[in-house]
Amino acid sequence: MPGSKLDEIDRMILAELQADGRMTNVELARRVGISAPPCLRRVRTLEDQGYIRGYHADIDPRALGFEVQVFAMVGLVSQAEADLSAFEARCLAWPLVRECHMLNGEVDFILKCVAPDLRTFQSFLTEELTAADNVASVKTSLVIRGAKDEPGVPFDVLEARLAREA
Repeated sequence: MPGSKLDEIDRMILAELQADGRMTNVELARRVGISAPPCLRRVRTLEDQGYIRGYHADIDPRALGFEVQVFAMVGLVSQAEADLSAFEARCLAWPLVRECHMLNGEVDFILKCVAPDLRTFQSFLTEELTAADNVASVKTSLVIRGAKDEPGVPFDVLEARLAREA
């Protein structure tokens, strides 16, 4: 299991940074019970190994006027790897698409989109998404309210699994 390659301190560092990526290295070291220099080395190693992909602020879209959030389920005509990759590249270029996930099953991709208003999203939908090469169908669902938006992974589940395997 990938998480088992990390020791308990590394996993604690990841959990703390996931909860608050802005804390100082000194505070992080205090929370995980080691001194600051080895803590910083561990963080840099976790970054180099790809466990930490980056740091960002959690921006409230509505506070900036992005009132519309939509999930778009996209079906493609062809699922050949070149066509899947071409669609993914297209998604990277669309600013309104904030997440793009390829799925197994009835739908090929699900896109999380944000827009300032329905008119802007409708223009994107009709002029760009449904008009894109290889797109066979698009079904959309407008988000009414979000109940949970938790980033990362549940470290308590990882720790419980590692304890069972030990």
